[in-house]
Amino acid sequence: MGFLKRILRSGVANDTIKSDANGSFESLSDDELQTHMGIDSYGVFDLTDAIRPSYDLQIVPKQGYRFDEYINETNGTRTPVIMASATRHALMTLFLDLIEPLGSTVDVVLETSHHAGSDQEDLYREHIDISVLKSILLDFEDLLLNDGCTGIAVINPTKRQEVQLDEHKLLIVYGDPLADFEQTLIKGDVYPDDDIRFVTEAEHVHSSSENMYRQFCMLQTRLGMDCESNEFAW
Repeated sequence: MGFLKRILRSGVANDTIKSDANGSFESLSDDELQTHMGIDSYGVFDLTDAIRPSYDLQIVPKQGYRFDEYINETNGTRTPVIMASATRHALMTLFLDLIEPLGSTVDVVLETSHHAGSDQEDLYREHIDISVLKSILLDFEDLLLNDGCTGIAVINPTKRQEVQLDEHKLLIVYGDPLADFEQTLIKGDVYPDDDIRFVTEAEHVHSSSENMYRQFCMLQTRLGMDCESNEFAW
C-alpha cells in the first residue's frame, strides 16, 4: 500500500497537499488548486477531505466494488481481493461492519506517510478485542476518514483475512472466502461493478495537516503504540 509521494503545495486551506503523480497539479494556480480541493461531491458520491482526483478528472469517483487478486512476489501465492469505494457518510459504518467477521480478537496495523522522504510506515498491535477497537476507531473517525496520510488494517492471522481502510479511503478486503464481506457491501448499497476504476489508478492528491498528525499520535497511544515523533513533516 506504499506510494511514492512528493511535496506539491503547502498552506492550501491550512493543509499540506501531496500528489501521487507528475502532472496537471503543478501547472495550477493557487486559486485553481483551492477550487479543486473544495469540490467534495461528484454526483451522489461525497468525498472525504483526504483525497482529491486529478484536476482533469481522469477518474470520476463513484461507489461500487470489484474483485481483484494479490500475488505474493516471493512465493507466488494468490489471494482474492475486494476493492470498494463508498460515499463519505457510509464509509465508517461499512468499515466497522466489514471487520466484524474477522472475529472477537484481531491485530491492527496503522499506516502512516506523514514524514517527508520516507516510505510508508506500518505500526503493529497484536491481540485487541474487536469491541474495544471499534470504540477507539469511532473516537477517531475524523482522522480515519479525512487524513490522506493515515490508513488502517484489521487482521485475523488465523483466518488469513484482512480489511483495510487505506489512506485513499478505499475499502480493501483480502482473504478467502469473501462472500460475507461481499454481502456486507451490498447491504450498504455498494454494488459490484467490473468496470469501476479507483482514484489510485490515476493522478490524485492527498491532504493532511499538523492537527491530523496530532490526532494520529493520539490514536497510536490509545492503541498502545509509541508515538516516536511529534513532528509533522513532508
